[in-house]
Amino acid sequence: MEPWNSTLGGAFILVGILDDSGSPELLCAVITVMYTLALTSNGLLILVITVDRQLHVPMYLLLGQLSLIDFFLTSIVIPKAVMDFLLKDNTISFEGCALQMFLALTLGGAEDLLLAFMAYDRYAAICHPLNYMIYMRPSICWLGVATSWILGFLSALGYTIHTMQYPFCKSRKIRDLFCEIPPLLKLACADTSTYELMVYVMGVAFLIPPLATILASYALILFTVLNKPSNEGRKKALVTCSSHLTVVGLYYGALTVMFVLPSSYLTPKQENILSVFYTVVTPALNPIIYSLRNKEVTGALRRVLGKWLLPTESTF
Repeated sequence: MEPWNSTLGGAFILVGILDDSGSPELLCAVITVMYTLALTSNGLLILVITVDRQLHVPMYLLLGQLSLIDFFLTSIVIPKAVMDFLLKDNTISFEGCALQMFLALTLGGAEDLLLAFMAYDRYAAICHPLNYMIYMRPSICWLGVATSWILGFLSALGYTIHTMQYPFCKSRKIRDLFCEIPPLLKLACADTSTYELMVYVMGVAFLIPPLATILASYALILFTVLNKPSNEGRKKALVTCSSHLTVVGLYYGALTVMFVLPSSYLTPKQENILSVFYTVVTPALNPIIYSLRNKEVTGALRRVLGKWLLPTESTF
């Protein structure tokens, strides 16, 4: 096959889960509802954390960053996928594909590292409560946030440049919901085995250390919690940590299967399902998991909505 690239006016064709589904209209409606939920819940959580001064503490700063990542991650994938299905036009330009992949990798990498930093925050709060504001002083907190974004940006930039420099063959169909590395490499005319091995090794290196940090943090937290004399304090700590662990399990489970397992283990349809899971299902569930089980968040939500929705009494 002859290679083609952006200089030839080429474009990719996204063949996602909506095209392979037996009931595409129903699936499109479900994904649209999940996207709306993700957008609304994350946007509301960002608003509440920003407006309510009682939530201006490290834990909620990190939660706000997580919601910000999820807000943008789902927005760079789902609207295009739904509009492509409705308009029957699945094309995406070479440049658009590169941009979409870069943004998704940046946000995914930042979330990966941010979840590990959130585990450290819970470790500091529960295991060292008296020194918490020393371990999580503003400079350290913002350093962790900045590091997550910068490393996510740099890794995404390297992946995108290296992936898009390959010559691609005449078959332009990307069998995925959006532009990702594994389906793109299947269209390359050149030998990609060395790069695929590098992607695998880097994926393991990027996922395993944060995951190990999370597991170590919660092992220490569990040990501390079980030795707490107060049942109420023990229950509050377990509720807070279980919310975080639920989010971690959802996110890392999908990413581990997607990027750590060899690509030959997954069919294109399975890869599509995983893409939907971590680009719309997880972003929709994250704020619900945190807000429904956190009295401080629900209390702040009532205060903020109460100020805006309830009419103020007139004074004479």
